[in-house]
Order: sequence, then C-alpha cells, then structure tokens
Amino acid sequence: MSLAQVHYTSAAPGDEGTGGRFTAVGPGVSGALLAEIEPLLRYELPDSIPDRPSAGELRSLPQSFTYATLSDGSRLVSRSAPVRETSGGAGPGVRFHAHAVHLPPGVPLPGDRLPVEAWRSPHWVAVTPGGAIPDPLTLPPGPTAVSEGLDDFAVSRGPWLAAVLADLRRASEPREPGGRPVVLVERQCADVARWLGLASVTLPRESAERLTFTTYTRRPGSSAARVVGVLPEDAEAARAGGLRVHVCAGQAPSGGGTDDAWATTAARVWRSRSPELFREARELPGEPFAAGPLAVTALCAGIVLGPDERAAAAGWAADRPYALDAERTGQLVEALASPGIDDRTGPEFDAVGRLFGALEGRCPASATAPLAAMLVTEAVRGGNGSLELPHRDAFVGPEGAAVAERLAPEILTELGDKAGPRSVARTVQLLRVARLLGVDGTESLPGVVDRLAPALLEEGSGKGAEGPLGFAPALLELLDEQFEVRTALLGALDRLAPRDPGAVARFLERVALPFTGTQALPHLRMCAEVPGAMATLGGDRAAVWHRVLRAAGLSPFAEPLVLRTAVGLVWEDRAPTVEEARLLLDAATSDSHRTAGTWARLVDAALGASAAEPPTTGQSPASTDEAAALAHDLLRGFPGQIGGRERAGLLLLDLVRELRTGAPEPGWAETVRTLCAQADPIEPALRERAHTALAERLLAPDRPGAELYDFVHGDDAELIAAYDRTARTELVRTRLRTQPAYAADCFTVWTAHPHAGKTWPPVAAALLDEVLRPAVRAMSPEDVAEVEATVGRTGSSGRADAFRTWNRVSTLGRLGRRITGRVRRR
Repeated sequence: MSLAQVHYTSAAPGDEGTGGRFTAVGPGVSGALLAEIEPLLRYELPDSIPDRPSAGELRSLPQSFTYATLSDGSRLVSRSAPVRETSGGAGPGVRFHAHAVHLPPGVPLPGDRLPVEAWRSPHWVAVTPGGAIPDPLTLPPGPTAVSEGLDDFAVSRGPWLAAVLADLRRASEPREPGGRPVVLVERQCADVARWLGLASVTLPRESAERLTFTTYTRRPGSSAARVVGVLPEDAEAARAGGLRVHVCAGQAPSGGGTDDAWATTAARVWRSRSPELFREARELPGEPFAAGPLAVTALCAGIVLGPDERAAAAGWAADRPYALDAERTGQLVEALASPGIDDRTGPEFDAVGRLFGALEGRCPASATAPLAAMLVTEAVRGGNGSLELPHRDAFVGPEGAAVAERLAPEILTELGDKAGPRSVARTVQLLRVARLLGVDGTESLPGVVDRLAPALLEEGSGKGAEGPLGFAPALLELLDEQFEVRTALLGALDRLAPRDPGAVARFLERVALPFTGTQALPHLRMCAEVPGAMATLGGDRAAVWHRVLRAAGLSPFAEPLVLRTAVGLVWEDRAPTVEEARLLLDAATSDSHRTAGTWARLVDAALGASAAEPPTTGQSPASTDEAAALAHDLLRGFPGQIGGRERAGLLLLDLVRELRTGAPEPGWAETVRTLCAQADPIEPALRERAHTALAERLLAPDRPGAELYDFVHGDDAELIAAYDRTARTELVRTRLRTQPAYAADCFTVWTAHPHAGKTWPPVAAALLDEVLRPAVRAMSPEDVAEVEATVGRTGSSGRADAFRTWNRVSTLGRLGRRITGRVRRR
C-alpha cells in the first residue's frame, strides 16, 4: 500500500513569527495529526555555524532522524535536514526541510523492516517534490547502510557498550508516556543511528519497536522519544536536566560498566563480532533479558565472560539441564572449568555446584569430571565452605587420582595446623573433601576433633541466637558419611558438656546431632533432653532436674559429673532455691558433689536465700531456718572446699540459727562484727538478718548479762541501730505492756549504762521515753506497782526510787495535760 508522505520546511527570510510550514501533505493525515506532527519535524541549527557554509560544511551538519508514536496509535518516521537558503537576505544562509512518512495504526514498515533501517534510504528528499516520489521506507533487499559496519562501531564504543545497552533495554520496556529519555552524546548523528542499529539487533523485535528515538535535538528534556541524540555542546545541559546521559564522544569512562549481567554479556558478544548469537540465544528458554541464555550461547561460542555472567550461565543451565544437547553441554562445562580463569567468585562456584548436581547422573562422569575437580579445588584452596560437594563416584579414572595427588598435601597440612584460625565450615569442608578424595587423615583426626568441638559451641551456641546455622547441613552430612568422625566428635562434645552445658544445649537446639549409635554420651543426652523437659514441666525445676538426670542413664554416685551437667542445665544463670539445694545435697554424697564441683551452687543457694528473702523483724520464716540448716550442713560436709567470704557468710548464717534456736558461744556481738567483716562484700540482707537476730536475742528475757554488757559497751552504731529498730517492733511493745517483769528488766537495762560510749545513751533514752513510757501508761496500777517492785528486787532501792521518779514525771505530765484540756473547754 502507498503510505502518506508529509513535507515541512522552515520559514523563509522575512516570514516573521512563523517557525515553518507544511508544503505537502499526503492523503489521510488530518489537521489534528499535523498539529501533533509539526513539533517532531522542527529543526534547530547547532551553535556557531558558518554564515555561508560550503557544501562540505553543509553536509556535516547533523540530521534529525526520528521515529515517533502518535496519539491515535499511528507512527511517524521522518528526516529533518539542513538545506541552503536560496532566496538571499540576512542570516546564516541555511534552512531545513523535513520529509516524513505516516504509518497508520497496525501497518508495518514495508518489508517488515525496523524504522532505524531507513536512516540511509536514498529516497529521502531535501525539497518539496513536484510529483510523486518513491516511499523512503521501501528499501532494497539485503542489509541497509545502517547495518553495515556495526561490528566495527561496537568495538570502537567498547568502554560505553554495556552501560548504553543496559539503558536502551530499560528504555524499551513497556511504560507510561512521558518518561525521561536516554541521551546519547555523539559528534555525528549517524553514530546515534548506529547505536539504535545495535539495539535493533540486540533486543527482541517487540522491544526494538517500542524504542522511539531522534538522532539529533537541541532540547532533549522536552522530547517525547525514548532515546535522543545530542551534540557534545548540549551534553552538560542534558545532564543538568537530570537525564541519563552517555557521553560517547570523548574520553572513555574509568568504570564504564554496569551490574546488568545481560548487558555486560551482550557487550562482550558485540566486541567478539558475533551478533548472530543474539538470535541463537533467543531460541533458548528463559525471560527475554535473562543473562543466562545469552551467557550460555556466548560461552559455547568461545567468548570469554566475567564471573557474574558465568554464574548466570551455570545457574540457567542448572535449572534447565535438558535444554542443551550433549555437544553444547560439553562446551559449557569446558568453558566454565577452563584453567585460565582466575577471577571466579563465590556465587559463581555456587552456581557451578548446582549445575554439577543437575548434570550428575544425566551425563557420563567423564563429562562432568572437570566441574567436580574445579569444585573440590575451590573447596580446598578457595575456602568456600558453602559449596555442594560431588559424590565419591564423581572421580573415576585418572582425573580423580590427579586431583587427590595435587590436593592431599594441602588438606593434611591445614588439618594438622594447630595454631591457624579455622572456622567450623572450613574444617567440615576439609574433612569431607579428604574422604571424597580418599585422603587418609587418621593420624590428625584426634587433634582436628579436639579443635572442632569447642569451635562448634563458640559459633553455634550464642545466647539469643536463633535459626539454622550455615554449617549445619554440611556438618550433618559429614557425620553421616564418616563414622569415625561422628564417634570422635560426639565423644569430644560429651566431654565438653560438663564445662558449659548451657552452650551445648543451645547448640543442640539448632543442630540435631545423631545419638542413634551405641555410645553412652550421658552429658549430650541430658543437654538434648532439657528443652523438652522445660517445655513440659514448666517452672518445676526440681522435676526438670530429675528428668534430665534420668536421661543420662547413669547414677551420680557412679558418674559425679552428671551432677554438674544437670545443675548447669537447670540452674544455668541463677542459684537454686534453698529447697532445691537441699534436694541436690540429698541426691548424692558430699564426695560426689566435691568431684562435680556442685557444692559451690549449694553455697550460692544458702547465701542467696539470705539475700533474697530477708525475714520480717521478729519472725523466723521457714525458708530462713532451712537456709541456716543448709549452711550448717554445708560447713560440715565441705570443710576443705568452702573458704574466704563464702565461709564467713555461712558461719554468720549458722550463728543466726544458733541465736534463734540454741546457745552460741560467748561473744555474740564481736562474732557478728568479725564475720561480717570477713564476708565483705556481704549481702546487705544477710548483714541485716544477723544484726536483727542478735538484737532479738539481746531483747529476750533470758539473755546473758555479759553479752548485753559487751554489746552496749562495744559502741557499734549499726548493731545499736538494729537493737533500736527491734525494740520498737510490735512484739517487744506487746511484751512490755503485758509482762511487768519484762518491762522492769528493760527499764533496768536502758538506765544502767548512762556512760557507755556515745551511741548507746541517746538510743536508751529514746527507748525509755518512746517505747517503755507508752507501755507503762497503758498498764493497770497493779502492774505498775509490780514493775516497781521488780525493779527494786533485781536492782536496788535507789533504782526503785529512780523508776518512781521517772514514772511520776510521766504521771504528772498526763495530769497536767488533762487539767489544761478542762480549762480550755471551759
């Protein structure tokens, strides 16, 4: 069919206020479309053109070759070219003429060509024709001028190639109108057309057809095209406008690359002058711009690629091992395993490992042996602990023997190195490779296991750590593959468990080690049991302890260390309660606790109870009695182990027991002061408990006078303050009100030592006035008389007179207050 053609020319000199005019319009192009087409055809001359350019200078001026889509879905292909002004007058002597072809919606270019192929069509004209002219889009068969020399152009633009192709690919994606264009800066607009020619070969057909463009403009920011070309003089303005600018007309960029693996591979294909590979790659399954198919095609053709591209090829082939025939599979394996490659990365090795796994069993072992050798060499020399290793039968014939001979010394040297730091993953990998290659490491195994066991706990048992461990799958495979390693490692972990059972338990929660063999492994079995026991039994730690101990399968009498493991698992970061400590003490002999070292936990329980549960003054809770009884038993059971401040603390607790229930040795106050000093830093509650117990005993009716005298004259401010607090308790006040003999005794004591240091006299005076006087006021006259008589019998007549005087003052005070009150009421 005949396509409508449009001609447009710039205004003639003297036509003020007009930018140009249509000089010919073919049928079917409406006025509305002409209004939309006109801005696309306008042409702006570069700066600093000669006033009267020569023919050569005129030909060197840029031409604007444009491909655009219009609002009704139709398309326009046009060329705007400068022409000489022939009418005379002022100005540069250059005008422009635009020649365009309109393609209705759904109508392809003649010969199903792409628009960029019409760039050098001989049918574009620079004057408005007088009659019909050939359609510029009707091109002769075969390659057009723009397609010729693309290989040379691509090589010349090597530094920019990958980045530009990546942006051209993104520009060709479906998107909303109004997107920002990609700007290509070239000295010649023909080179912009060549970039578009590269894109038309590289991109799929549908993507290339979406790539609207113009090869030359002075105003890229206002262009609706997806790709625009500008001269170097306009590059800075384009960059300032926030556009994506590629300056391909100057010095090569220092980086010039991109992280787009597809674009990088495409650039390498062009530099290898093999554009036919793009068509081959599009025949392989996969997304249009996935790097895998193109990278596989390039590698099979012998093109050298980088690590990301090789990884993409290996990953694609691993996911589709059926997509390649035997010949291309062999070519791919040969390219990936080439000994000349020295820049392989971890992701590339991982992808190659997946490819090996996909090909194993599908291809002969001889075909995949290069990949197997590459993987195990990387596992040993590269330290890649995440590699999926091949099976033992991957190495058959001389390939396996050669790899083993080359790597065995390195493996044994590193496994035997005691000083060098080595991660768990690295050790596991070396052990697995050693078995894979048949390397005998029997002599080094004990040392390897002794270093591996603590490393497992260090890397895999941190508090708060969750989720699977990276080395866990390889470790479990190692234990499944090598019986001798499993036996030695489980034994080493079992020996470590009593030292830090909590760490072992946390490790076993994250890595389920196999306990199915005949090894006893009592400590490991306990560590594996504790999470389930705690989940089932909750806060009943005694029940958890019994269940964990049963899991060991050994009696603590026969193997005392199971005590240490069980206690460490149940009470890892805290002391047992007194009741729990009593359970532990009764569960085994003192010899067992000494061997296990658990006696220290029992000491913590006794001292911790005194610190955590200070008694209410005047009371004696059962837990306090039990803690004191526990302290007494511990002092008897572990006399050679308990020393220092812990021993002093237990002795102080034992003294509290004796003060409340027995008859301690004389010198109570001095003993309390001495033990508190020896137990320093002492728990404040334990100090308070000892002081209170001493004060309670000194306030008891049957306290020895010598102990009271020593206490009063010791002038210890803390002890006297504790005595003062205890004397003001309700228990003492009740005794004073109801027991005249006790009140008489307290009066005698609180008045007997007026010159005993500086601390006691004011405290005694305050107790007389604030504690004893209210109690005596509340007594009946008969009880008061009994108090007076008792004071006289136990003291002297002078002391009885002193009580009467003290009490009279109190009585007169009450009487005076009553009289004052009556007077006021009147």
